[in-house]
Amino acid sequence: MAKDEVSIPLSPDWTQEEIVAVANFFSVIEQAYDQGVLASEVLSAYKDFKAVIPSKSEEKKTFQEYDEQADTSTWAAIQKAKSVEPDEKVKL
Repeated sequence: MAKDEVSIPLSPDWTQEEIVAVANFFSVIEQAYDQGVLASEVLSAYKDFKAVIPSKSEEKKTFQEYDEQADTSTWAAIQKAKSVEPDEKVKL
């Protein structure tokens, strides 16, 4: 599946703001794979994502749904962002 055809896992129960937060998070993950993105941006987007999906099991399921389509590892991007300085680029 082409990258532009990846559908972001969303819930119909979410508010507009929650949908934007989750969509933005996955957009940041995509950037980490494409051209690289600052670690602070990854972690900030992840924090917003966790406000929408606080459950670890739900997070894992959502990451898996996205990663299978996008051929990425969302978890790896987060771990890399946590392991470097905030102003360093995360590029996978």
